Amino acid sequence: MSSKSEATHKAVQATLDSVTSNPETGVSGLVFAAINKDGEVLTANASGNRGLDTKEPMTLETTFWIASCTKMIAAIAVMQLVEQGKLDLDDHKQLYKLCPELEKVQVLTDDGKLEDKEAEITLRMLLSHTAGFGYEFFNPKLRDYGRPVGFDVFSGDPTEVLRMPLVNQPGSRWEYGINIDWAGIALERQTGLSLNDYMQQHILQPLGINNTTMFPTKEMKSNLASMHQRWPGSQKAVERDHVYRRPLVADGKEEQSRILNSGGAGLYSRPTDYIKVLAVLLNDGTCPTTKAQILKPETVKHMFENQITQMPDFGRRGIPDAKPEHSNPLGDLYPQGDVAQGWCLSAMLTIEPGVTGRGKNTAFWAGIANLFWWVDREKGVAGMIASQVMPFGDPHVMGAWFGAETAVYQNLGA
Repeated sequence: MSSKSEATHKAVQATLDSVTSNPETGVSGLVFAAINKDGEVLTANASGNRGLDTKEPMTLETTFWIASCTKMIAAIAVMQLVEQGKLDLDDHKQLYKLCPELEKVQVLTDDGKLEDKEAEITLRMLLSHTAGFGYEFFNPKLRDYGRPVGFDVFSGDPTEVLRMPLVNQPGSRWEYGINIDWAGIALERQTGLSLNDYMQQHILQPLGINNTTMFPTKEMKSNLASMHQRWPGSQKAVERDHVYRRPLVADGKEEQSRILNSGGAGLYSRPTDYIKVLAVLLNDGTCPTTKAQILKPETVKHMFENQITQMPDFGRRGIPDAKPEHSNPLGDLYPQGDVAQGWCLSAMLTIEPGVTGRGKNTAFWAGIANLFWWVDREKGVAGMIASQVMPFGDPHVMGAWFGAETAVYQNLGA
């Protein structure tokens, strides 16, 4: 290990340990990993235990539900088909042929009624979260419309996605929602493969990734991190039943076949696996270690272009805690002062350099159980931090992410 790698590892470890060793944080364990465009792992750190009620240590082999971190891998899968001419980003007719439900879907108004949509939905809109879909845990009117039965996108039931109305007119605004689930459904109907099988064959296996899947193996489940919760009205974290449990208990292919292959939140993984995908994006679409080309350079470049230049403040609108057990209320999604914000295919863009040291046009996003990743193509570095803590927006995990990311940049080229 080089001196700069040792310095990075030591600084990151101290950052993580300061959180997991403090009982007041309620964060039992964390894993962080970072990589460069050459596929060199800059640091990989595990800290604490797999759960508050276990002495099993958190390790680099611990399995996490990565939730919305799935979205970038799903976007890569979709963009492979765009390259091949099998999907089109802007042809709504092709999308409707594959997903006729999208032609007929209506828009939920503020008074709880449904109206016809006034514009067409495209694949590009799905990947940029401007198609009009939402999430019931971020959108009060969608939450209320689903009741008394309610919506639960983490149930594993495909009908939860299929029966949701739009919450905005297509193209009218950015709103985070089930858009990437629909993109994954379009891929499945075009290829005849489940999204998980497609990802395994065309992305994960070519990268030498064996522990990332929508249906964890027996070994992966034996290394599963416990899920934690700060229940509304309490700052105390406790272990809870898993948020996304159906794929964990599905026994056999037949039962698995009835579960939604969620492009929005379906994968289980580990950070040391996930950063191998991020390295492909750093390296213009080719894996720096296996040399497998996953995407063409021009496709990666297009994916990192801002898709919503007309919405420079989209991340400052605030997102309510419609289900406070799922998420804290969110203000500015990445506070940087008065600078333009962007969204690419499919992640948020910090268009200007960040305080941690990240360069211009860095893509990043997160998973609801407080996992965060970033890809900085300007400086050639990417990374991920993983926890299993609800609700989203945990200040202790976010502080560890910022501290660990900063440590990586401080030791680049040292």
